[in-house]
Amino acid sequence: MAVEVLMPRQGQSVESCVIIGWKVKEGDTVTKGQPLCEVETDKATFEVESPATGTVLGIFYPDDADVEVLKVIAAIGDPGEDISGLRPETSEINDQKSEISAPAAETEVEEKIPAPDIRSLRSAEPGKTGISPRARRLAASKGVDASALAGTGPNGRVIERDVQAAQAGQAPLSPAAHTKAASGGLNVPTAGSGIGGRVLLSDLSEAAPQDMASAIAALDFPGATKETPVRRVRKVVAGRMLASLQNTAQLTLNASADARPMLDFRARCKAAPETAGVGGITLNDVVLFTTARTLVEFPELNAHWLGDKIVQFEEVHLGMAVDTPRGLMVPVIRFANRLTLKQISAEAKRLATASIDGTVEPDALTGGTFTVTNLGAIGIESFTPILNTPEVGILGVCSIQPKPVMKKDGGVDFIPQMGLSLTFNHCAIDGAPAARFLAALRQNLAAFDILLIR
Repeated sequence: MAVEVLMPRQGQSVESCVIIGWKVKEGDTVTKGQPLCEVETDKATFEVESPATGTVLGIFYPDDADVEVLKVIAAIGDPGEDISGLRPETSEINDQKSEISAPAAETEVEEKIPAPDIRSLRSAEPGKTGISPRARRLAASKGVDASALAGTGPNGRVIERDVQAAQAGQAPLSPAAHTKAASGGLNVPTAGSGIGGRVLLSDLSEAAPQDMASAIAALDFPGATKETPVRRVRKVVAGRMLASLQNTAQLTLNASADARPMLDFRARCKAAPETAGVGGITLNDVVLFTTARTLVEFPELNAHWLGDKIVQFEEVHLGMAVDTPRGLMVPVIRFANRLTLKQISAEAKRLATASIDGTVEPDALTGGTFTVTNLGAIGIESFTPILNTPEVGILGVCSIQPKPVMKKDGGVDFIPQMGLSLTFNHCAIDGAPAARFLAALRQNLAAFDILLIR
């Protein structure tokens, strides 16, 4: 009897995966455990292995198809077996193929419409009005009209990411403006002239006849060019960064901390016997450890801004930005405030390696309460981190530079200082509490060894 090959579920937050490419073709003989295809979530890539030994009787979705988890994507069995009962509906497969093979011109027309995405305002096509249970619950909790969303899931189904996109970029529209905007071809501002920024009919304007892509294409650029498709991770990062800046009042405070104790500790760790197990502790590990311990005293920074309420967390689940070949990822160190420095160091390395290798679990990339991003190793002296919403704060760690510090006798010493850039959501917290957190963090970093014995 033929065996189903299912699109596996990679974490509770993943509803669908994109098939990057098949490693086999119909008619090939495969063994149990052999990789059949490579698929991608919005956070990681992984291989789908054959559940049995046999012949590939059918491959049901093409490359680049976006398939819901637990859907049958292929069948393995003996030659000649009937697999008609395993195949998805023909209309669903055709929808995937037509979407993938659509002309670029049509894609450009679709992408002309500026944020908020008008596609989220159009009614779904007839027969494509399904919605996943997770998306239905999220829409109900966020007050999003799911019936007006155009789904991006299989067969036009509205899934969680469609509701998230609408919730992140949807401007409040008057009924008349909503009806007019649904017809397409109009620019919808992120804020209107009505009460509370409500977009009125008079705020709508005709869309520009030429978008940026076509304008650039019309220019002459001598020499070779290279076009890189924007894949899923880059799209997710871009969407979240844009939504973060559009929907929060972000302010960045810059300060620096005396780095001499950290540098001295790092030198002693490197010189310690291998049996001590501290040789791999880095300055970034020290910052993660100290930040987690300091956040316990400032719950207003260890929080989420949800618009109508602020949720403060007793435990610190610390996100750390990781630069990977596939784009920025933010794995989360769970209960960071309870971990020792050695434990944080080991967990940070484990998560960073998994993120770079593309094997990180999707659930490890969600649930952060505060984030740390470090550009110090690249020599950056100051920068403006962007909030990982709905988190209230993010700490940017900068390079260590010698800076003049006034002595008590009036003289000046040049002392190595680590730059710190704290971005916070001014909607959720005022400048003074944020500044007090940064001041406490500076003090704790300058004497972090005291935290080791608490």
